[in-house]
Amino acid sequence: MICVELNNMQKPKVIFLDAVGTLFGVKGSVGEIYGTIAASFGVNVEPSQLNKAFFKSFKASPPLAFPNVESCKIPQLEYQWWKIIAYSTFTRVGAVEQFINFDEFFNQLYHYFAQAEPWFVYPDVKNALTHWQNQEIELGIISNFDSRIDSVLKHLELESFFKSLTISSETGFAKPHPSIFTTALEKHDCLASQAWHVGDSIAEDYYGAKAIGITPFLINR
Repeated sequence: MICVELNNMQKPKVIFLDAVGTLFGVKGSVGEIYGTIAASFGVNVEPSQLNKAFFKSFKASPPLAFPNVESCKIPQLEYQWWKIIAYSTFTRVGAVEQFINFDEFFNQLYHYFAQAEPWFVYPDVKNALTHWQNQEIELGIISNFDSRIDSVLKHLELESFFKSLTISSETGFAKPHPSIFTTALEKHDCLASQAWHVGDSIAEDYYGAKAIGITPFLINR
Protein backbone atom coordinates (compact mmCIF):
# COMPACT_ATOMS: atom_id res chain seq x y z
CA MET A 1 0.00 0.00 0.00
CA ILE A 2 1.24 3.48 -0.86
CA CYS A 3 -0.41 5.15 2.13
CA VAL A 4 2.31 5.54 4.74
CA GLU A 5 0.67 6.11 8.10
CA LEU A 6 2.12 8.85 10.28
CA ASN A 7 1.55 7.01 13.58
CA ASN A 8 4.20 8.34 15.99
CA MET A 9 6.41 9.77 13.25
CA GLN A 10 6.78 13.50 12.89
CA LYS A 11 4.42 14.88 10.29
CA PRO A 12 6.38 15.88 7.18
CA LYS A 13 5.96 19.23 5.48
CA VAL A 14 6.21 17.60 2.05
CA ILE A 15 5.82 14.09 0.67
CA PHE A 16 7.51 13.55 -2.67
CA LEU A 17 6.58 10.62 -4.89
CA ASP A 18 8.09 8.93 -7.89
CA ALA A 19 5.81 8.70 -10.93
CA VAL A 20 6.07 5.56 -13.11
CA GLY A 21 5.99 2.43 -10.97
CA THR A 22 4.74 4.34 -7.93
CA LEU A 23 1.73 6.42 -8.95
CA PHE A 24 0.94 4.79 -12.28
CA GLY A 25 2.18 1.94 -14.43
CA VAL A 26 2.10 0.66 -17.99
CA LYS A 27 -0.91 -1.42 -19.03
CA GLY A 28 0.34 -4.85 -20.00
CA SER A 29 3.96 -4.21 -20.95
CA VAL A 30 6.06 -1.79 -22.96
CA GLY A 31 6.77 -4.64 -25.39
CA GLU A 32 3.05 -5.17 -26.00
CA ILE A 33 2.52 -1.49 -26.77
CA TYR A 34 5.59 -1.30 -29.01
CA GLY A 35 4.43 -4.45 -30.78
CA THR A 36 0.85 -3.30 -31.29
CA ILE A 37 1.85 0.01 -32.84
CA ALA A 38 4.61 -1.62 -34.90
CA ALA A 39 2.07 -4.12 -36.27
CA SER A 40 0.01 -1.23 -37.61
CA PHE A 41 3.09 -0.37 -39.68
CA GLY A 42 3.40 -3.93 -40.96
CA VAL A 43 6.17 -4.96 -38.54
CA ASN A 44 5.36 -7.99 -36.41
CA VAL A 45 7.54 -8.92 -33.44
CA GLU A 46 6.83 -11.06 -30.38
CA PRO A 47 5.97 -8.64 -27.51
CA SER A 48 8.05 -10.55 -24.96
CA GLN A 49 11.13 -10.18 -27.17
CA LEU A 50 10.45 -6.48 -27.59
CA ASN A 51 10.00 -6.06 -23.85
CA LYS A 52 13.37 -7.67 -23.08
CA ALA A 53 15.05 -5.64 -25.81
CA PHE A 54 13.48 -2.42 -24.55
CA PHE A 55 14.77 -2.82 -21.01
CA LYS A 56 18.25 -3.69 -22.26
CA SER A 57 18.24 -0.56 -24.40
CA PHE A 58 16.78 1.54 -21.61
CA LYS A 59 19.37 0.40 -19.08
CA ALA A 60 22.19 1.04 -21.56
CA SER A 61 21.08 4.61 -22.22
CA PRO A 62 22.51 7.69 -20.50
CA PRO A 63 20.33 9.48 -17.91
CA LEU A 64 17.34 11.40 -19.23
CA ALA A 65 18.88 14.71 -18.19
CA PHE A 66 20.27 17.63 -20.15
CA PRO A 67 22.40 19.94 -17.98
CA ASN A 68 23.14 23.48 -19.13
CA VAL A 69 20.64 23.35 -22.00
CA GLU A 70 18.12 26.08 -22.88
CA SER A 71 14.62 25.05 -21.86
CA CYS A 72 13.27 25.56 -25.38
CA LYS A 73 15.58 22.79 -26.64
CA ILE A 74 14.59 20.18 -24.07
CA PRO A 75 11.44 18.75 -25.78
CA GLN A 76 13.41 17.88 -28.91
CA LEU A 77 16.22 16.35 -26.86
CA GLU A 78 13.67 14.24 -24.97
CA TYR A 79 12.20 13.08 -28.27
CA GLN A 80 15.59 12.09 -29.66
CA TRP A 81 16.54 10.33 -26.41
CA TRP A 82 13.51 8.06 -26.62
CA LYS A 83 13.89 7.59 -30.39
CA ILE A 84 17.37 6.16 -29.87
CA ILE A 85 15.97 3.69 -27.32
CA ALA A 86 13.14 2.65 -29.64
CA TYR A 87 15.53 2.23 -32.58
CA SER A 88 17.89 0.18 -30.42
CA THR A 89 14.98 -1.95 -29.22
CA PHE A 90 13.95 -2.96 -32.73
CA THR A 91 17.57 -3.36 -33.78
CA ARG A 92 18.13 -5.86 -30.96
CA VAL A 93 15.28 -8.04 -32.26
CA GLY A 94 16.41 -7.71 -35.88
CA ALA A 95 13.28 -5.89 -37.00
CA VAL A 96 14.32 -2.27 -37.54
CA GLU A 97 14.92 -2.77 -41.29
CA GLN A 98 11.30 -3.90 -41.71
CA PHE A 99 10.04 -0.35 -41.19
CA ILE A 100 9.35 1.63 -44.34
CA ASN A 101 9.31 4.81 -42.28
CA PHE A 102 10.67 4.41 -38.73
CA ASP A 103 10.35 8.15 -38.08
CA GLU A 104 6.60 8.03 -38.68
CA PHE A 105 6.26 4.97 -36.46
CA PHE A 106 8.22 6.54 -33.63
CA ASN A 107 6.29 9.81 -33.81
CA GLN A 108 3.05 7.89 -33.26
CA LEU A 109 4.60 5.80 -30.49
CA TYR A 110 6.02 8.81 -28.66
CA HIS A 111 2.78 10.77 -28.60
CA TYR A 112 0.77 7.69 -27.62
CA PHE A 113 2.63 7.61 -24.29
CA ALA A 114 1.51 11.20 -23.60
CA GLN A 115 -2.11 10.02 -23.45
CA ALA A 116 -4.09 8.10 -20.84
CA GLU A 117 -4.45 4.87 -22.83
CA PRO A 118 -1.10 3.18 -22.08
CA TRP A 119 -1.23 3.93 -18.34
CA PHE A 120 -3.20 2.87 -15.28
CA VAL A 121 -3.29 4.45 -11.81
CA TYR A 122 -2.53 2.02 -8.98
CA PRO A 123 -5.74 1.47 -6.97
CA ASP A 124 -4.39 2.80 -3.66
CA VAL A 125 -3.00 6.05 -5.08
CA LYS A 126 -5.88 8.51 -5.03
CA ASN A 127 -7.00 7.52 -1.53
CA ALA A 128 -3.46 8.00 -0.24
CA LEU A 129 -3.03 11.38 -1.92
CA THR A 130 -6.40 12.54 -0.61
CA HIS A 131 -5.50 11.31 2.89
CA TRP A 132 -2.26 13.31 2.91
CA GLN A 133 -3.90 16.39 1.44
CA ASN A 134 -6.52 16.29 4.19
CA GLN A 135 -3.65 16.47 6.68
CA GLU A 136 -2.39 19.59 4.88
CA ILE A 137 0.81 17.90 3.74
CA GLU A 138 2.23 19.34 0.53
CA LEU A 139 2.77 16.84 -2.29
CA GLY A 140 5.34 16.83 -5.06
CA ILE A 141 6.66 14.52 -7.77
CA ILE A 142 10.33 13.74 -8.37
CA SER A 143 10.72 11.66 -11.52
CA ASN A 144 13.24 10.62 -14.15
CA PHE A 145 10.60 11.36 -16.76
CA ASP A 146 10.18 13.88 -19.56
CA SER A 147 7.79 16.75 -20.14
CA ARG A 148 5.00 14.43 -21.33
CA ILE A 149 4.33 13.81 -17.64
CA ASP A 150 2.26 17.01 -17.54
CA SER A 151 -0.16 15.55 -20.07
CA VAL A 152 -0.17 12.11 -18.43
CA LEU A 153 -0.98 13.51 -14.98
CA LYS A 154 -3.79 15.60 -16.43
CA HIS A 155 -5.30 12.67 -18.34
CA LEU A 156 -5.07 10.41 -15.28
CA GLU A 157 -6.70 13.08 -13.07
CA LEU A 158 -3.70 13.29 -10.74
CA GLU A 159 -2.50 16.79 -11.62
CA SER A 160 -4.48 18.65 -8.95
CA PHE A 161 -2.86 16.75 -6.06
CA PHE A 162 0.64 18.09 -6.62
CA LYS A 163 2.13 21.44 -5.74
CA SER A 164 5.41 20.73 -7.53
CA LEU A 165 6.77 18.63 -10.36
CA THR A 166 10.51 18.03 -10.66
CA ILE A 167 11.71 15.95 -13.61
CA SER A 168 15.20 14.95 -14.66
CA SER A 169 15.01 16.23 -18.22
CA GLU A 170 14.29 19.78 -17.05
CA THR A 171 16.44 19.74 -13.92
CA GLY A 172 19.55 18.48 -15.69
CA PHE A 173 20.09 15.71 -13.14
CA ALA A 174 18.46 12.30 -12.77
CA LYS A 175 17.82 10.36 -9.59
CA PRO A 176 19.75 9.35 -7.54
CA HIS A 177 21.78 12.55 -8.10
CA PRO A 178 21.36 14.85 -5.07
CA SER A 179 20.60 17.91 -7.21
CA ILE A 180 17.20 16.68 -8.39
CA PHE A 181 16.14 16.22 -4.76
CA THR A 182 17.50 19.58 -3.63
CA THR A 183 15.75 21.29 -6.55
CA ALA A 184 12.46 19.76 -5.42
CA LEU A 185 13.04 20.82 -1.81
CA GLU A 186 13.68 24.41 -2.88
CA LYS A 187 10.28 24.56 -4.56
CA HIS A 188 8.67 23.95 -1.16
CA ASP A 189 11.15 26.01 0.88
CA CYS A 190 11.70 22.79 2.78
CA LEU A 191 14.58 21.19 4.66
CA ALA A 192 15.46 17.60 3.79
CA SER A 193 14.61 16.58 7.36
CA GLN A 194 11.04 17.86 6.83
CA ALA A 195 10.40 15.72 3.74
CA TRP A 196 9.56 12.13 2.81
CA HIS A 197 10.05 10.44 -0.53
CA VAL A 198 8.12 7.37 -1.76
CA GLY A 199 9.34 5.39 -4.76
CA ASP A 200 9.80 1.92 -6.22
CA SER A 201 13.55 1.97 -6.98
CA ILE A 202 15.92 1.14 -4.16
CA ALA A 203 18.85 2.87 -5.89
CA GLU A 204 17.14 5.91 -7.39
CA ASP A 205 14.40 6.59 -4.85
CA TYR A 206 15.31 5.04 -1.51
CA TYR A 207 19.06 5.59 -1.39
CA GLY A 208 18.89 8.75 -3.49
CA ALA A 209 16.55 10.42 -1.00
CA LYS A 210 18.29 9.00 2.06
CA ALA A 211 21.67 10.32 0.91
CA ILE A 212 20.55 13.93 1.36
CA GLY A 213 18.53 13.42 4.54
CA ILE A 214 15.02 12.91 3.16
CA THR A 215 13.13 10.10 4.92
CA PRO A 216 12.73 7.40 2.24
CA PHE A 217 10.03 4.77 1.76
CA LEU A 218 10.35 1.94 -0.75
CA ILE A 219 7.15 0.64 -2.35
CA ASN A 220 6.98 -2.79 -3.97
CA ARG A 221 4.53 -2.87 -6.84
